[in-house]
Amino acid sequence: MKKLSLTSKIFIGLILGVIVGVMVNMMPESAFLSDYVVNGLFKFIGKVFISGLKMVVVPLVFVSLVCGTCSIGDPKKLTRVGSKTLIFYLLTTAVAISIALFVGNVIDPGVGLDLSSLAKKDVVIKESESLFNVLINIIPTNPIGALASGKMLQVIFFAIMTGISITFAGEKADPVRNFFIAMNEVVMNMINLVMKVAPVGVFGLVAETFSNFGFGMAQKILMYVISVLLALLIHGLITYMGSLKVLGGLSPVQFIKNFIPAMGVAFSTASSSGTLPVTIDTVEKRCGVNGEVASFTLPLGATINMDGTAIMQGVAVVFISQLYGIELGLNGFLTVILTATLATIGTAGVPSVGLITLSMVLASVNIPVEGIAFIMGIDRILDMSRTAINITGDAVCTLLVAKSEKEFDEEVYYAKNV
Repeated sequence: MKKLSLTSKIFIGLILGVIVGVMVNMMPESAFLSDYVVNGLFKFIGKVFISGLKMVVVPLVFVSLVCGTCSIGDPKKLTRVGSKTLIFYLLTTAVAISIALFVGNVIDPGVGLDLSSLAKKDVVIKESESLFNVLINIIPTNPIGALASGKMLQVIFFAIMTGISITFAGEKADPVRNFFIAMNEVVMNMINLVMKVAPVGVFGLVAETFSNFGFGMAQKILMYVISVLLALLIHGLITYMGSLKVLGGLSPVQFIKNFIPAMGVAFSTASSSGTLPVTIDTVEKRCGVNGEVASFTLPLGATINMDGTAIMQGVAVVFISQLYGIELGLNGFLTVILTATLATIGTAGVPSVGLITLSMVLASVNIPVEGIAFIMGIDRILDMSRTAINITGDAVCTLLVAKSEKEFDEEVYYAKNV
């Protein structure tokens, strides 16, 4: 077991949870199984794990967002190249989450299996706030209070303002910048510690659910996977390739031929940051982008452009809300779009961290965080796919910005690469 990766251990925990849960579900009803096994042992294990996830959400979002905003660097870059890049990244992320919500509501992966009985004791389902109030309440009157109470939109806003202020302060703010960079490392290690117990936590949560609902859950998880992959495909082909053709006048087919080596690395590593050297090399040597542009837009994209992660979060929100019988409504969907778009700015480019920020998006619309357990076991496959989409968005943005700045060599782009 020590030689297995965390992903493999989580998958084993999921499978064991399914097997044990189904076995308990098939047994005759008894007070012992119900009170001491399902609602006792399984629930205790799951709740401890979920509490650990909730513990790291606010520190992760705040610290990583400050660091992500700081990475913009020289304020002058925001005027032209920076503004173009940021606008493209934020707009495509909003489109991505919208596609995810649309696909999720068309396929309805979580409809037909009501888990509301598992949430009634732990979750108070509130009526969604109006969009007007949501927008007003983004600005915290008491930032410390927002951090303490976990009001995520306010935390996000304060973090972005802090990061921008550090950037504009320049060298004088280096001690503060270095503090947040160090804190980011501390928080990531804290997440690693929490994730070490993820296999056991997933076992408890899944075993509890399958004890109550049997094989019905497996069919719903499959529909969730199909929904995410379909949304990723739509976003990649229509949003990215359409932007490349319409805005840049470039051949999407040629782009795929040029960029496929980097996509292969991203798929295998499931890490945008880990793939960054290959992405930069591919965009410069095979796509004809000037190195000065690529060295700014691509690292920035690896930090703040996580469209694939946003798609996963959008479909997951729909899936989990349907499982628990929670009606989101228009205001709920708009809140998810806003929260997920802003949250991706600080999502670290490492495997599966999107699951942590997903808990924040779920909390923003008052959906039980426990639902994350149902998708953790199969998330590695989806993580590989969405990472390929993430870096594709970075590369498309870089090409469009480079062409608009006349820092693009079309001959290299259309050259026959081996």
